[in-house]
Amino acid sequence: MEFRLHQDPSIWGSLFKSWEALLRESFLLVPFLHPAYLRTWWESLGGGEWPVEESKLAIISAHQDEELIGIAPLFISQKPGFEPALHFIGAVEVSDYLDFIVREQNLEAFLGGLLSFIRNHPELKNLPLNLENLVDTSPSIPLLEVLAESAGWHFNKEVLQPSPYISLPGDFETYLAGLDKKQRHEIRRKLRNASNEHETQWYFVEDDKTLSAELKDFTTMMRNENSKDNFLTPEMEGFIHAAARNFFDQGTLRLAFLTIDGEKAAGFLSFKCCDRLLVYNSSRADKWMSLSPGWVLLARQIEWAIDAGLKEVDMMRGNESYKYKFGGVDRFVWRALLSPKP
Repeated sequence: MEFRLHQDPSIWGSLFKSWEALLRESFLLVPFLHPAYLRTWWESLGGGEWPVEESKLAIISAHQDEELIGIAPLFISQKPGFEPALHFIGAVEVSDYLDFIVREQNLEAFLGGLLSFIRNHPELKNLPLNLENLVDTSPSIPLLEVLAESAGWHFNKEVLQPSPYISLPGDFETYLAGLDKKQRHEIRRKLRNASNEHETQWYFVEDDKTLSAELKDFTTMMRNENSKDNFLTPEMEGFIHAAARNFFDQGTLRLAFLTIDGEKAAGFLSFKCCDRLLVYNSSRADKWMSLSPGWVLLARQIEWAIDAGLKEVDMMRGNESYKYKFGGVDRFVWRALLSPKP
C-alpha cells in the first residue's frame, strides 16, 4: 500500500466520492464516519471543542494501484488536559463512534502500514495516537495492540463510557414482556396517561422545507436542561444544525417530536443506519414534564423500530438511568493510546 498525508482542506472534495463508497464496504458503517459529517465537524472543530490555532488536518489515505484502500481520518491538536497528538476527526464529545474506514479483510495490513508510515514521517513521527470513541467490538483495538510492538509503539487502552443498547424482538408486546415488571408497568402507565388525558401525537420530520424550524425548536427545548443549555454555545448549536442537515440529506436523520394538545412536548434526534436506530440526543418542554413526554416518545420510537424490522435501538454513549429502565445493556466505548518508543 502507498500511504499519503493530506493536510490541505481541498482533500474533502477530491476524496469525497471514493471515501463515501469505501465507507459503505467498511467494517464499521456509522453516520459519524461519513465525509460530509466529518467535514462539517472539521469546519467548526466540533462546535468549538478544539482550538483552531492548535489544530491541523492530517488525513492519511492508503492506495493500491490508485484504488483507495483505507482512510485514517486524523488531525493534530492539543488543548488543556491533552498533549499534542493525532486524534480521530470527530473526537471527543459529539461523535459517539469513530474508527478507521477500511474493508475488514484489509484492516490488518492497513493498520500495520499506517503505524509504520506515522512512525517514519518527519512531521508525525514524534506524535502519539490518541484514538477516542472506539466501540468495544471494533477489530481495530486488538489489532493495534498486536501490531504496536513491532512497529515501535507503546500501547494502552481504557474505557471511556458505557454505550447501552436494546436488542429488539419481533413485536412491541414481547419487548415490554422482557423488561423488569416495575419498568414495564411504568412505561404502560405513562403511555396510557398521556393518551387518556390529552391529545397526543408523534411524528418524524420529513419535509425539507420545515427542517430548519424544527431543528430550532429541538435545540430551544434542549435549553430547558441546565447541562445542555451550557453545552449549547452558538458554535455548538450551529454545528448540530449543520450536521443534522447533512444526515437529513443522506436519509439517515430521524428527528422525532411528541406533541401534547398540539404543542411540542419532547424531541429525539436519532439516526437510522444498518438495521439500527441510534439515539443521539433528546429535548423536552417543562410544561409537560408531569406526563413524562420523553418516556412516551422513546417508547413510541422503539415500537416504530420494531415494526420497521430494525434489530437494535442504540442509546449510545452515557449511563443515564432511563436507558437501563428501557432495557439497555452495556457495550463500551474505548480510548486506544499509542505513544512512540524512544
